Amino acid sequence: MKSNLKLIFSFLLVSVLSAGVALGTYSYLNRNNRSFATTDGFDQTGFYPVGMTVAAENTDFTAAAERSIHGVVHIKSVAKPSQQRGGGREFFDPFEFFFGGQAPQYQAQPKVGFGSGVIISNDGYIVTNHHVIDGADEIEVTTNDDQVYKAKLVGSDASTDVALLKIEGKNFPVIPFGDSDALKIGEWVLAVGNPFNLTSTVTAGIVSAKGRGSLFASSRGRSNIGAQTQQRIESYIQTDAAVNPGNSGGALVNTRGELVGINTAIYSETGNFVGYSFAIPISIVKKVISDIKQYGIVQRALLGVSVIELPALKEKEPEKYDKLKVREGVYVGGFSTNSSAQKAGVQEGDVITAINSVKVKNFAELQEQLSRYSPGDKVNVEVQRGSDSKSYKVELKNDQGTTTAIKYQSPADLLGATFKELSKEDKTRLGINYGVEVTDLKDGKLKAAGIKNGFILLTANDTRISSSETIVKIVEAVLKQDPDDRGLYIKGFYSDNKRVEYYALDLNN
Repeated sequence: MKSNLKLIFSFLLVSVLSAGVALGTYSYLNRNNRSFATTDGFDQTGFYPVGMTVAAENTDFTAAAERSIHGVVHIKSVAKPSQQRGGGREFFDPFEFFFGGQAPQYQAQPKVGFGSGVIISNDGYIVTNHHVIDGADEIEVTTNDDQVYKAKLVGSDASTDVALLKIEGKNFPVIPFGDSDALKIGEWVLAVGNPFNLTSTVTAGIVSAKGRGSLFASSRGRSNIGAQTQQRIESYIQTDAAVNPGNSGGALVNTRGELVGINTAIYSETGNFVGYSFAIPISIVKKVISDIKQYGIVQRALLGVSVIELPALKEKEPEKYDKLKVREGVYVGGFSTNSSAQKAGVQEGDVITAINSVKVKNFAELQEQLSRYSPGDKVNVEVQRGSDSKSYKVELKNDQGTTTAIKYQSPADLLGATFKELSKEDKTRLGINYGVEVTDLKDGKLKAAGIKNGFILLTANDTRISSSETIVKIVEAVLKQDPDDRGLYIKGFYSDNKRVEYYALDLNN
């Protein structure tokens, strides 16, 4: 009996001592922020035990919100209806029909859109999204203190979805620029804007990803970054801060209240926020708005290469992919005319891995790096060719193949004419039901081609011309194409002989 009691006592003593040692060790590790190598063969030295918690830092956003909320404005854009039916939303006026005794009249209504903007200078420059003001005839800005201003569009860039506005005044509250490159995954950020016209709204979230691209079909797979001016430049900051319609053009700020991005898109099947939002990094925005302010148009720097994303190459041409020695970068699939990269020594089949020592893992990151430079700048392009790493100094060019600054020209200035719409009597006399007359001819593409005042323009690129707005839209679309495709093919006649004539215009500067 005594031996049994001794045995039981011994077991209890060992158990108590073991528990004490375990608790003491755990307490010691907690005090010293250490951990231990696990006994299952996986070395996890330096990691916190599961039970340890670390308090989140900078979770008080009141100071950042106060610094930024006054620099965000509400934007109302109004697009007036065109002269032609179909240019705006139309409605039938029953009072005019039933009480006026006339045939039904359809009145076009203006298109009204809403968004947000960010004041970036004391004298009233505002940055917003291109899609917020695209096509607007009138832009109205309301500041956080309910002051209303008429805004002037300085310029916009569809490729980056950035626009620059100007309102008259001084001493406006400004959100200072931050450093989007310094943002880290998991860092807190605030989205400030006007969702659903609810002004001065602040939401919080973390940076979920950086350099996010391929949100739109235009940038998947093969992409021509040598000349494709309509190519979207996508290298977004992804966050989980709630962003909804009306937030577009608003501010993404860090916990210091500095502007690190312009909110531009959400990922949603419903049109409302479902978990992720995207912002244009301020590193891209600053270059775009600086060019717009100085030149009226972005001075886009190009390598002159056609590239393929490596995942797309693996899917479409696995034999080429299997020969590659790297798994990050972009594959050079070809070159544009007079490519500066090809001239410097880059070859088809190379994988571009870095620009000026900054690694590029995909097309979005390559776009982001190039968007920082201007034509004439020289950059070191690092490529992987087989087992060899090579570096080439490339002088970047614009889409005209030069390094000179390009000034913005409106379609009317580029063509060098104005266009008079024909009356019903004119059309009857000429035997046509569409067309415009070339008037006020001056130096431009039309005069250089030999066209004179009085020319009746019928079609441009196989599209019937019935108003000056139509020809402007056609020219704008052509200017977004590859330089090799910027042709305008027009058909028309002079009223004195009615012989149809054809002209081919090169719209490159």
